[in-house]
Amino acid sequence: MSIGVIAGLFPGQGSHAGALRGRVARVDPELLAECDALVGEDAFARAGESTRFAQPAIFCASIAGWLERPRSLGLVALAGHSLGELSALVAAGALDTRAGLRLAVRRGELMAAACDGREESMIALLGASEEQVASLAAAHELVLANDNAPGQVVLAGPLERLRAASRAARASSPQGEQRVKAILLDVAGAFHTPAMASAVAPFRAELEQVEVGEPAIPVISGSTAKPFTDIRAELAEAIVTPVRWREAMLALSALGADKFVDFGPGEVLARLVKRNLPQASVLDASEELSGVA
Repeated sequence: MSIGVIAGLFPGQGSHAGALRGRVARVDPELLAECDALVGEDAFARAGESTRFAQPAIFCASIAGWLERPRSLGLVALAGHSLGELSALVAAGALDTRAGLRLAVRRGELMAAACDGREESMIALLGASEEQVASLAAAHELVLANDNAPGQVVLAGPLERLRAASRAARASSPQGEQRVKAILLDVAGAFHTPAMASAVAPFRAELEQVEVGEPAIPVISGSTAKPFTDIRAELAEAIVTPVRWREAMLALSALGADKFVDFGPGEVLARLVKRNLPQASVLDASEELSGVA
């Protein structure tokens, strides 16, 4: 019996990575040792403190998940959310694993530096209409950072404006309708907005130092919702470009994908599958894939 057409997903920041050091040590101890050396300390232990630590930790945990897949698993395409694009490109063979780690470490450093001295963050809006999102963003001078799914978007900007927008969102729901939820995210930066502009040029310079090849299978960019073409340019520009995850999922569906595997830590992307594609399903990498031929 056919298991369906499968696509692979790789998460970005916001996925739990702190408890997964042991998994990486078991699957690829050399990768873990190199991560410790490049970061200068245990990135997993401090993943909750800064994007500088979270990005290499999540990258390593995602690669460990990928390496544990059944080698017979056939995938129609891959996609990564934000940082997860590096993991997806490694999985597709466009980047060497160690090069991907170097890029994850440098990306985390540069984005953390861009946050210094700025009281900025992000809020997730749940249940808001497109009109409500646009109105809140305009009224409070905020930027759309992630379009994750219908009724699930993320705005970014100065912390005080985010708090004001959060209050306004909760008060904006018409009587008798479900209230809009506004959740302040535990991040210290306005990621995927122009606030990260200082990170773009040095990250592009880092990208020029690594070899980039053609992906063996399509990797859908979260910025364009199309397969990567100019990998270096698109990865650099993604730092200041909104993540169009809803459209990326539709692009995967257009390629025939009706089953998805989240190879990273946590279940953030697995939960977004049903929100974007109600008829699709998520396969458990540790259980259901064991029988895939």
